[in-house]
Amino acid sequence: MQHRIEIIQGDITQVNAEAIVNAANSSLMGGGGVDGAIHRAAGPELLSECREVRQRHGECPTGQAVITGAGKLPASAVVHAVGPVWHGGEAGEAELLASAYRNSLQLVSDNSLRSVAFPNISTGVYGYPKTLAAEVAWRAVSDFLRTHPLPEQVYFVCYDEENTRLYQRLLAETASE
Repeated sequence: MQHRIEIIQGDITQVNAEAIVNAANSSLMGGGGVDGAIHRAAGPELLSECREVRQRHGECPTGQAVITGAGKLPASAVVHAVGPVWHGGEAGEAELLASAYRNSLQLVSDNSLRSVAFPNISTGVYGYPKTLAAEVAWRAVSDFLRTHPLPEQVYFVCYDEENTRLYQRLLAETASE
């Protein structure tokens, strides 16, 4: 299973994957951090598609995900996953974060996309502790891959060195099991 997961430090908008996951807010209208970077790189087409999704379905609840085209990005699709805001860990944050990853993977699988790149969902302005978020993400993705042939490849794209080290440690621990 670990052969299907790769850790990359860099800019998710530059990753060669069929789908990239956006750490979106529930409005789907863009924001800061990863969300803003993806919207800027994709161009106005992405915001237009997000507006259409929102008009049809309303806001995207925390833990859920929706899929759109990718505009000018090298990917074919963007999965907009809404992670939880950290409230100390007693408000169901772990299950909501795991759900955001699982729902993203299900959309990728349902759309026959073979590769997906994930950012570190909820660890920026949403304040989720990076170590805890990495463990939740790793477990959710690993569990999904055990029972699904798609996606064939998952990239955890870490913008910073701290997240990169966390995911490399998780990959090494999995390889030694």
